[in-house]
Amino acid sequence: MIWNETKECMSRDELSSLQSARLVKLVDYVYHNVDFYRKKMQVLGMLPGDIKSIEDITKLPFTTKDDLRDNYPFGLFAVPQSQIVRIHASSGTTGKATVVGYTRHDLDVWSECVARCFSMAGVGRNDIVQIAYGYGLFTGGLGAHSGAEKIGAMVVPMSTGNSKKLTTMMVDFGATAIACTPSYLLHIAEVLETENMVKDIKLKAAICGAEPWTEKMHKEIEERLNIKAFDIYGLSEVMGPGVACDCEFHKGLHVCEDHFYPEIINSATMQPQTVGETGELVFTTLTKEGLPLLRYRTKDLTSIDYATCDCGRTSARISRFKGRVDDMLIIRGVNVFPSQVEAALIEVDEVSPHYMMIVDRVNNLDTLEIQVELNPQYFTDEIRGLEKLTQKITHVLSQALGLNPKVKIVEPQTLVRSEGKAVHVIDKRKLY
Repeated sequence: MIWNETKECMSRDELSSLQSARLVKLVDYVYHNVDFYRKKMQVLGMLPGDIKSIEDITKLPFTTKDDLRDNYPFGLFAVPQSQIVRIHASSGTTGKATVVGYTRHDLDVWSECVARCFSMAGVGRNDIVQIAYGYGLFTGGLGAHSGAEKIGAMVVPMSTGNSKKLTTMMVDFGATAIACTPSYLLHIAEVLETENMVKDIKLKAAICGAEPWTEKMHKEIEERLNIKAFDIYGLSEVMGPGVACDCEFHKGLHVCEDHFYPEIINSATMQPQTVGETGELVFTTLTKEGLPLLRYRTKDLTSIDYATCDCGRTSARISRFKGRVDDMLIIRGVNVFPSQVEAALIEVDEVSPHYMMIVDRVNNLDTLEIQVELNPQYFTDEIRGLEKLTQKITHVLSQALGLNPKVKIVEPQTLVRSEGKAVHVIDKRKLY
């Protein structure tokens, strides 16, 4: 929950007052410490004193990932490098890496936010938490690690790379919670099932993030491992995991609004959407020192709800993500999101949620092939009814996507498993 100084859950009015005070301080801070923001505000004819409350946030300029890349590596830092105690960065696979710097205060806030998320998942000081995100420049491993330590749990810094060793230690150590990507957790479930070890685990909760996942995938994880699964959200530019997380009612992800102010905008008009409308998620970091950001465009598509949750928390909740603006594929004039494919495939019993989309261009015409993996129980040396099943899957995907893809069914365990963020798209058009 978000608490006030008397350790009571804040009302919306109390939270708004806190956000206003922190925004005013933030704008003055970046104006005097970050050349990029000072120039942006000067172009708009703004001074720090023009921002008097959180309602004035729409007057401020947006920040994009390109802005971070253009100021690579440290151009947007607001403190001297001597005050930066840790660096994280994106992979840089689509351009220069986006570099994020943290002060000691930033790390304290980060661990506090992740600890809140673990608490929402029912994880506490008596739990044993396996961290199966990658450690290093990726924020997942160290972010989840520090939050689990903050809440007082025993931490097993397993990372990724050896799934059989992970499952062995899961059983031997009696791990009660795990933090990893949902697709990797499904892979872990496969390993446990193959080794007939599901009955031996003591897991009760999984805190999964770093990639979008559907409600059907959520239920499959819970049923196969007999656990409760929770969705944690974050991105390195804003902080890392811990920006938001869902509670036991799974009716949206609670945002740590005292540190990250959320907006939903129309990506075409750049104007705010009304409450409940889907749009692009934007965050302003209200308390960050190392890399403070004004109105950072996340590219994630969602909606927001300010009603009090059934759990009693008053913080805003963002809905399950519909996709990403920059993950959207335009194929023969049709907008396609990978999450649509996953949502459609998980309705087909004969196939697993593992898939690969291959987009190509032949004779100036875009093509889409979707490779789907057969569930083991439907696999035989001579798969009966393969043509009929292919037609069934093609129909399901055509209805979901609004175009006719080529469907290729592959054997179980054929598609590459990711131990980090799952890759579901190969767009060969980008190679031309």
